[in-house]
Amino acid sequence: MSIRKALAFASLLLLPLSALAADVQASPVVAGIRVEFILFGLTLLGVALFHHRTLQVALTGLAVITLYKLTFTGFHGGAGLLGLAHHLGNEWVILTNLLCLLLGFDILSHHFSASKVPAHLPRILPDNWLGPFVLLLMVFVLSSFLDNIAAAMIGGTVAASVFKGKVHIGYIAAIVAASNAGGSGSVVGDTTTTMMWIDGVSPLHVLHAYVAAGAAVVIFGIAAALQQHRHHPIAADAVTTDPIDRTRLVIVATILVFAIGTNVLINIRFNEYGDLFPWIGVAVWVAILLTAPLRRPHWNGLPGAFRGSIFLLSLVLCASMMPVETLPAASWQSSLVLGFVSAVFDNIPLTKLALEQGGFDWGFLAYAVGFGGSMIWFGSSAGVAISNIFHQAKSAGAWIKGGWHVAVAYVIGFFIMLAAVGWHPHAPHRAEHKQAAAEAALPAH
Repeated sequence: MSIRKALAFASLLLLPLSALAADVQASPVVAGIRVEFILFGLTLLGVALFHHRTLQVALTGLAVITLYKLTFTGFHGGAGLLGLAHHLGNEWVILTNLLCLLLGFDILSHHFSASKVPAHLPRILPDNWLGPFVLLLMVFVLSSFLDNIAAAMIGGTVAASVFKGKVHIGYIAAIVAASNAGGSGSVVGDTTTTMMWIDGVSPLHVLHAYVAAGAAVVIFGIAAALQQHRHHPIAADAVTTDPIDRTRLVIVATILVFAIGTNVLINIRFNEYGDLFPWIGVAVWVAILLTAPLRRPHWNGLPGAFRGSIFLLSLVLCASMMPVETLPAASWQSSLVLGFVSAVFDNIPLTKLALEQGGFDWGFLAYAVGFGGSMIWFGSSAGVAISNIFHQAKSAGAWIKGGWHVAVAYVIGFFIMLAAVGWHPHAPHRAEHKQAAAEAALPAH
């Protein structure tokens, strides 16, 4: 990447970040941008430029941002070390859950690969460009009821097998996009929509995100399928005569049942305790350990998965320290912009802010923050997870160039939903619940 391109990329990162800096307290600024955003933008630029040193860059950025806030501005919970401790206390559940899920689904993907199912798939996948397209649709459907990390890892494992490891980076981006799109309209398919559900948003209020997501998956899916077919078609001789290891399939199913069951249980029965402990991540590891005597997990792959996970957690922690106390006023325009912000800024704090603010059309927001992170590989946990399978994905420039169709599909899908459904903002749901409770408390006449 040339210096000119690097500067252009840096300005591209800072524009959406600075857009979120409105109405915050006075703090050191450079050219109207708070220093924290500049440091975070430089960290993301370093990740883009030095994609073979992403972990070192992310940890360095985290250290610099932490020292800056310790010295000058303090944290959301206060100043100094006590403020840092309070901040980490608020974030530890999200970080631990994410770490457990990334490592756990790496184990799951190896079980699935070793089951021999991916090697049998060429028998049912079309042997032309429709083959890779159908595979993307499978990832899309899986992600509607699985965590998007699991769906992406399964899709990546299958792709590595049926294309003999020769997977185009545009198709890798499409796998991540399909997993994020598939989860955008389901409250059990993505962390952000689950957060909305926990906070009181009706599952029906995010369902119309599938209007945009369905259109998007067709657009980027066809483009990516053609890319992959030209790059390396499905290998007909990849079909194996080895029998399917059904025990490993039972293990995969058990891990997924533990994850989904815990997610649903916490959301429906015990959502007041959801923020107190990393229930879902721990449930995944309970399932892994319980089934370990049946087939030995691929423990040797954990060091590499751990490094990739620490990279993502570093960026998430950096993002959580940004002074984003308010979002722009809720509108379809601001929702569209949040999709691009989500590509470089963790979508969990964005969703938290949107829930606090209220007044969004939740389907539009779910699509924007859920699918938007697909535009850059480190913009979503699914992208970071799949980079543990395909290391070439860790080049932001190659991802954007090869996966251009993801950004195009995002915009087209958004406007298709706007035209077909229209923008229907919901009143702040917390206010609705308080009003309903107050009316219920009134004596009957």
